[in-house]
Amino acid sequence: MTTSPATAGRAERSSVPAVDEHGIRNRRRAYLLTAGFVFLVAAVLAGLSALAGWGPAGLAAALLLAGAAALAGWWTSASVVLAMSRAQPADPLEYARLHNLVEGLCIASGLPKPRVYVIDDDALNALATGRDPRHAAVAVTTGLLRALTRVELEGVVAHELSRIRSYDIVVSTLAVTFVAPVVVVADWLIRFRWWGGGRNRPGELDGRLPVLGSVGVALLGLSPVVAPVMRRVVPGRGELRADLPAVELTRYPPGLAAALEKLRDGQTVVHSGSRATAQLWIQTPIALTPEQGELCRINRRFDIHPPIEERIAALYEL
Repeated sequence: MTTSPATAGRAERSSVPAVDEHGIRNRRRAYLLTAGFVFLVAAVLAGLSALAGWGPAGLAAALLLAGAAALAGWWTSASVVLAMSRAQPADPLEYARLHNLVEGLCIASGLPKPRVYVIDDDALNALATGRDPRHAAVAVTTGLLRALTRVELEGVVAHELSRIRSYDIVVSTLAVTFVAPVVVVADWLIRFRWWGGGRNRPGELDGRLPVLGSVGVALLGLSPVVAPVMRRVVPGRGELRADLPAVELTRYPPGLAAALEKLRDGQTVVHSGSRATAQLWIQTPIALTPEQGELCRINRRFDIHPPIEERIAALYEL
């Protein structure tokens, strides 16, 4: 299907559909998460101000800095997720099939077209992120594009759009910025130690790599504290709830079911996957078994995805 520029323009300007009860709860959760972050940062800064004897001026500065941090986190959270995932904008010509699918489904659902990205990885996976439906992005791995048929890819894209429409991604994206900075830093340091931060820099920082990796492992010691907070903040079983509206949009449940079967039988662990961003992917992007990779015991604490077999069975019952 080829979408004309005029049709694409209407999709971009379309109004966001009315939010259902689940979406309202997610928006409320996002506001509470932001308020909690402001309170926590302000409390810490106010405590430091009191110890330093800065008085009312220090308290005012603490509130100002906390508000600025929350605003920056809200505004840049999606960009942080995309950067961590090494997502690159999908060229409209090279990835015309992907753009056409996204545009067609957005027209059908009434959603504005999100930004479209690709992640150069052989794993079969996809994610959605953003602070609201008007500022959302969808990213898929190159492995997923190669492995799925058109109807299967349509099911995956519809799933991600359903998460955007229900505001599931808003809470999950904000959690990356507000709740899990320790996990983000730990993941980055460990990845830098093992893979050179995703870049080949022979000889550069070689003496510091073991130290950076050790600091990352030490920070993972905080996972027993961070993981339960992440699990309570992020909407649970969001992937399962997004499957039904996805097939209502495509009107073809076997398409998404077949895609999930390929994810089940293939490799979903992405090199750029992180414990902090795992909840944003359609399937777990981090190692959960020793065969898949290191740190699987810690990773399982952060995984909130329902069993993929349960999702497949639910789709075949429709």
